[in-house]
Amino acid sequence: MAGLLALVPTAAITQSISCVAPDRLSVPRLEQPRRGEAVRKTPITGYLLSLSWSPQHCAGVRNPKGARDRFQCSGEAGRFGWVLHGLWPETDHPGYPQWCRPARIVPQPVLRRHMCMTPSVQLLQHEWAKHGTCMSPNPAAYFRAAEILFGVVRFPDMKKLSSHPQTAGSVRRAFADANEGISAPMIGVTVDRDGWLKEVRLCLGARMRPQRCKPFQAGADERRRVRVRPLG
Repeated sequence: MAGLLALVPTAAITQSISCVAPDRLSVPRLEQPRRGEAVRKTPITGYLLSLSWSPQHCAGVRNPKGARDRFQCSGEAGRFGWVLHGLWPETDHPGYPQWCRPARIVPQPVLRRHMCMTPSVQLLQHEWAKHGTCMSPNPAAYFRAAEILFGVVRFPDMKKLSSHPQTAGSVRRAFADANEGISAPMIGVTVDRDGWLKEVRLCLGARMRPQRCKPFQAGADERRRVRVRPLG
């Protein structure tokens, strides 16, 4: 984690600056492995910090005012930019740890604290059940680690990136330029089938320091054309 904490605090678009979590949140449903989805307690050798570009997520939502996406996509809580999808334990090969412990409902104070970081109670519950239980028996500790890591990442000028087509390589370089100590090969990029930017993922080692992504973590090829949906 020390490697990330050394990042230079440049300008960033992370979440809505006016975001205030509601006093009352819905209670998420319990999350369990889907049929055919394995419980894997493989040794943890690294992590992925997965960051989601909210305008792209919300563009694909059928009902922005539905229960799952209302807080993030309806505009009632302001406009979100980069939000945290999750902090995921990884291994040296495909087949990351998942569903390591039975997961109770995340307590309301923990959900409320992190709603402006990951603006969906069900996604918070999912991330805890699938990924967090492999890292800690305590959801508050898991989300606190994610909060610290998310808080020190700096983002490039997304207005500039959205003004003309990019490539996966240019997106990686823009993020690397915004974060001292991070190089482009340490950054994964994911796009949808139409080439819209969905997520940027920072590859971390066992001590949560940035490291070169493994081939299966890197995502889109360097020359893949990428479009960035503008913020609002």
